[in-house]
Amino acid sequence: MYPVELTEPMAKDLTQYGFEALNSAEEVDKVLSQKEGTVLLVVNSVCGCAAANARPGAKRSLENEKSPDKLVTVFAGVDKDATTKAREYLLPYPPSSPSIALFKDGSLVHFLERHHIEGRSADIIAANLKMAYDRFC
Repeated sequence: MYPVELTEPMAKDLTQYGFEALNSAEEVDKVLSQKEGTVLLVVNSVCGCAAANARPGAKRSLENEKSPDKLVTVFAGVDKDATTKAREYLLPYPPSSPSIALFKDGSLVHFLERHHIEGRSADIIAANLKMAYDRFC
């Protein structure tokens, strides 16, 4: 587990932008088991690609005509139970931090794994997500 002093600013980068932090398995279940609407889930992390690409890309993606109904995040290495539960909803994909998932009516419809995020700019990530929003939201 990472120290709060290190992770708190990284978590706030998303929560201050409107993402709801899910800190328990029960909170994850409550949101991701919903059978109506769209949910964007960001699996946050301390790695450099989360700060440089994933978080800014997720935020920029919301500058779009269509966007998800709900924005949520779990923090890998911090909220262990919440992250473990969220990863159950991301199967068959292996654990990946950071990662970004779009759910529609309770089903995973679009997923960016770490290898889709690393080495790509926030603008490329945002453009990818916007295309998913245009299709599914």
